[in-house]
Amino acid sequence: MSQTLFTPFTAGDITLANRIVMAPLTRNRSPNAIPNDLNVLYYSQRATAGLIISEATAISHQGQGYANVPGLYAPEQIEGWKKVTDAVHTQGGKIVTQLWHVGRISHHRLQPDEGAPVAPSAIQAEAKTYLVEADGQGHFEPTSAPRALTLEEIPGIVQDYVKAAAAAIKAGFDGVEIHAANGYLIDQFLKTGANQRTDAYGGSIENRARFLLEVVQAITHEIGAGKTGIRLSPVTPANGIVDADPQPLFTYVLQKLTAFPLAYIHIIEGATGGPRELQDRPFDYDAARQAYQQAGGKAAWMVNNSYDKDYAEAVLNAGKADLVAFGRPFIANPDLVARFAQNAPLNAPDPKRLYGGGDAAGYTDYPSLQQTSGQSNG
Repeated sequence: MSQTLFTPFTAGDITLANRIVMAPLTRNRSPNAIPNDLNVLYYSQRATAGLIISEATAISHQGQGYANVPGLYAPEQIEGWKKVTDAVHTQGGKIVTQLWHVGRISHHRLQPDEGAPVAPSAIQAEAKTYLVEADGQGHFEPTSAPRALTLEEIPGIVQDYVKAAAAAIKAGFDGVEIHAANGYLIDQFLKTGANQRTDAYGGSIENRARFLLEVVQAITHEIGAGKTGIRLSPVTPANGIVDADPQPLFTYVLQKLTAFPLAYIHIIEGATGGPRELQDRPFDYDAARQAYQQAGGKAAWMVNNSYDKDYAEAVLNAGKADLVAFGRPFIANPDLVARFAQNAPLNAPDPKRLYGGGDAAGYTDYPSLQQTSGQSNG
């Protein structure tokens, strides 16, 4: 039977009305790291997605890398997220949160006691972060130089992931996505360009993958593998990340992940928000998927990066994916599922309103098809 974007699907413990996933989208709209009523409206508007993956959410104060992003480590944050999940569930949707530790992609102004960000190794990223000044104006600024984590600190960070996963379930999320992509902390441990350790967490592929697997083991033990997904980006250059030989690295990681009956594996193909094929970083995604499945992996396979409706349906029908994540189309089209179903035109996002802002502009004020139709008929 052919599969379409509108065919229901079950990913682990999570039953989805369709295969259209709202990708995690950092919007910098949660002052003091607390989800607010505007966030509630934003997510509830998009609840027709088969699954919403929340914007990346800091597991600790140390894990924060950008101004006005939400956290999941304080009671008021859990209460804020509970309002979001309740609203999504009221609309019949499903939502997981993306657990985030940015590692070196931070600024000392955002860190506890304005300390240095942490990383596998003391290598500064060629990247920028987003800061907000006292007058409310936001701007991008180079990340601060990090310090290398000690061996003694690593178990504590693993426990921060566990606490955040437990908090997510308390806040009403249907599960969590472990953010192991885009040059953030777990990805920094994985890749040679950011990891020059000589201890048990550096050097060989097995050592560089150790932190990721410890986090997965700990979270799945806490909340169950069927409520846990993971996001990987084998070759994206995002946040100045690079690996000398990604194919064997991610083959190993995926084969090891078969030990956990995860809900899904979320793969970013190519450069995040950029080209799907990188000439200087070739990667065989079909081979990676096949390596995972041939090793016994059963998690849903989610693909992401510059998909449109037609290409998504083709990939689903070819059996190369179970779920397709859409990012920017969901920013400007709260009713993206209905627009796909009707082959309706899409709104374009306002590039000036992607990050930050204290009001609805460019966040919750994009018109739905129904509103557009009403305006054209008025």
